[in-house]
Amino acid sequence: MTLTKYGWKQWLCITVVLAIPFGFLMWLGWWVGGLAVVALWVALVSFFRNPWRRIPTGLEAGTMLSPADGTISAIERVDHHNAIGGEALIIRIFLSVLNVHINRAPCDCTLKEMIYTPGKFLDARTAESAQVNESNLLIFDNGGEPLGVRQVSGKIARHIVCPLKTDDTLVQGQQFGMIKYGSTTELILPRPDDVEVRVKVGDKVKAGLTTFCILKKP
Repeated sequence: MTLTKYGWKQWLCITVVLAIPFGFLMWLGWWVGGLAVVALWVALVSFFRNPWRRIPTGLEAGTMLSPADGTISAIERVDHHNAIGGEALIIRIFLSVLNVHINRAPCDCTLKEMIYTPGKFLDARTAESAQVNESNLLIFDNGGEPLGVRQVSGKIARHIVCPLKTDDTLVQGQQFGMIKYGSTTELILPRPDDVEVRVKVGDKVKAGLTTFCILKKP
């Protein structure tokens, strides 16, 4: 278990700030207070944890792994999505403050476009938040066809991190960013009729581990 590089400024700041009262309490010999500070440090920096994961191999062609940890909050079909340029299937994940917030690539892909959209910061548990909140849409090339991953801020999360650049290539399960403090991540798929969904609303999923669906060849 390590701490993610995407949040090093925050967890380093937390460490430095809490080191002051911890040192003072230890100097006074107040061990209970010192332990309380340590407990607070663990609670705060755990948001930036980066657990080691063995990405599965030998998967069926077209397998999409979850791009985030959390709970499936919606699976919906839309007539048109900008990421796809036509009909699409959206699988939405809600991330609470207790989840690991690192995003991972659902498949081998290459970034073709990144579209940042400023917006509101409504509670990520509401359906409206997915439409009006600040977001970052990543449009990938997946073997010649488009695939979308959308990072959406929440009421507390107000910092989307994505260091990718156009034409960057990712392998399945590779980390590519995070959304800090509670949020939503969407996987946007083309050809809804050819998608075999392997999850349902309410399922708990893990980035780079849980099989989301199989996108069958047309």
